[in-house]
Amino acid sequence: MSDPTPRKRPSLLEQAATRYDFNTHFRPLDDVPADKPVTTPIAPLASPTPEPGPIAAPRATPRRGAEVKIDRTLLAERGMLVPGAPIGALVEEFRLVKRQLLTTARGVRVRSGDLSRTILVTSAQPDDGKTYCALNLAISMAAERDLEILLIDADFAKPDVMARLGLSEGRGLLDALADPQVELESCVVRTDIPHLSLLPCGTKSNADTELVASARTGELIAQLLAADPRRVLIFDSPPVLAASPAAALAHHAGQVMLVVRADRTSESDLREAIDLLDGCEAIQLLLNAVSFAPGGRRFGSYYGQQEDAS
Repeated sequence: MSDPTPRKRPSLLEQAATRYDFNTHFRPLDDVPADKPVTTPIAPLASPTPEPGPIAAPRATPRRGAEVKIDRTLLAERGMLVPGAPIGALVEEFRLVKRQLLTTARGVRVRSGDLSRTILVTSAQPDDGKTYCALNLAISMAAERDLEILLIDADFAKPDVMARLGLSEGRGLLDALADPQVELESCVVRTDIPHLSLLPCGTKSNADTELVASARTGELIAQLLAADPRRVLIFDSPPVLAASPAAALAHHAGQVMLVVRADRTSESDLREAIDLLDGCEAIQLLLNAVSFAPGGRRFGSYYGQQEDAS
């Protein structure tokens, strides 16, 4: 007689663990079981990240003390989370992602104090979707009642956070790093998404890595964290293998979310990227651009949304 119980299809989380096995390569964190690697996959994204379309012309110019409006239609057009929209698959995927990060942060706090409130989002190579993931993570975390999220554009060579949201650039992190007279808090842009603020990249410099590697970076991060005990800093950094600031920023991060594109990122690139991020002990993988198999896990229908049968 055959077993009537259907076999459970491996989750995408389990598939990520199988695809990238680091058990023999990295030492475990002090507060996790010895057989759990430092690099742990977290909830993967359900569907391929949309390729970014033409950047819309700036629709708002940030001003000091002003609150800028984020165009919800633009968010939807770019395939991003839309605050207040019906709950669907992408919302639930990023809920899983942030829950894992927040859980890890509690352990990081024991070792690193306030740095537990800093998250570095990066990827091994360009075009793996790290800015898309950083934006969605920030929007998702801003939905938490007890957090204030500051998304920092630290991709100095190709800043894209403000443009993706239809906003113009302004003074930001690089200006404050280069000039002690610049008050960093005055560069923070408040948005009409509750609990979400932005910090632009600022004026480009040929010495961006040296500026980030300076002692002033730690001082500015400490100032941002001290300004609000509920504030969480999310850095959108350059790809690790394409630009050096990511490795420098890792020394100031409580944890790293390394975006892995399932259809492109090689294991050799991933290992090299993680080696360069050795300034941070807690590195987690976000498997991006994954398609669901028929019968696999799919969020959305539970909330009354019809699933695509194609």
